[in-house]
Amino acid sequence: MSIEEKARAAAKNVEGKIQEAVGEVTGNSEDKAKGKAKQAEARVRNTVENVKDDVKDVID
Repeated sequence: MSIEEKARAAAKNVEGKIQEAVGEVTGNSEDKAKGKAKQAEARVRNTVENVKDDVKDVID
């Protein structure tokens, strides 16, 4: 996994956690849902990068 992509995924995850927490505190279900969606996006990004690494390892 490239360092750049790993950093992007981590930033998206933190952003999502913060947005979810703000939604929880304020009672804003839309913010809470958007925060959870950002966290899911971060997990997908990590999974994609892990698959790329696995394929690269098999090819090499």
